[in-house]
Amino acid sequence: MFEEPEETPAERPSNPALRAVEKTDELRIHAELAAVFEGPRKFEAQVIPGLDPELARHIQQSIGRLEKAKSPDSPVLPQPQWPDAIAVMKLAGEKELSTNDYHVHRRPGEVMVLRFIEGDQVDAFYERLQAHFDAGLAGVIEDERQATEWKQDKLSDQYVKALEEIKVDLAERYLRKLMKTYGMFVLSTMTADEINIQMLAEHIMGTSIDELVGQASAPPSDPTTKDLAWFFKLFALRGIIDQTEHMCFFTFLQKADDSFDFE
Repeated sequence: MFEEPEETPAERPSNPALRAVEKTDELRIHAELAAVFEGPRKFEAQVIPGLDPELARHIQQSIGRLEKAKSPDSPVLPQPQWPDAIAVMKLAGEKELSTNDYHVHRRPGEVMVLRFIEGDQVDAFYERLQAHFDAGLAGVIEDERQATEWKQDKLSDQYVKALEEIKVDLAERYLRKLMKTYGMFVLSTMTADEINIQMLAEHIMGTSIDELVGQASAPPSDPTTKDLAWFFKLFALRGIIDQTEHMCFFTFLQKADDSFDFE
């Protein structure tokens, strides 16, 4: 989960290898979203409202400071910030917050979602992350074969071949081995100016929009595209504490038609 580009090229590149790389990035983002948020659908995780507002704000500010401290070129946190990263990930135990679940703080038009996982739960996360990516890539390859093989188009054939040659180890991309080897801590982000809140809640999480954002912020029964658009920023903080692997996911959501200030 490295930093995502702020803009997407307006035109599809003609270079088959470049197209394949861009498709890979798209599939990786979808896999990450699924692995982070599928807990209620796959692992009996609960969406638990009532996260203490002061704690939510404290975590928001702490992660914001960690983000500012690191280089924009790398998700690895500078060593002086490692104690602060540990402090954030230890909050689950200190505040008696269940791991695996989604702890939610809501305000009108705004939602903060906090999820801690550790130990075997982290293993399951990486397994699901890779499985989502592999399934997505296999599906794209099959669709492209069926759509283009009759054309006998050279560029289309090269694109399919480039997709077939792609091998991505997402645990490696997440720097999992390096964290275990060197004890470093990593913070990466994913940002979308507009994400479909219905897709996130119902399709990925397997829950209702009301349960995620609250009835006061839920869209009308017959929503427009604008009604479903929310600003989205996901932080993934991770590292090894006392020989146990920890991850903390913090998500900030706000209705896209509202002004926002993350800090």
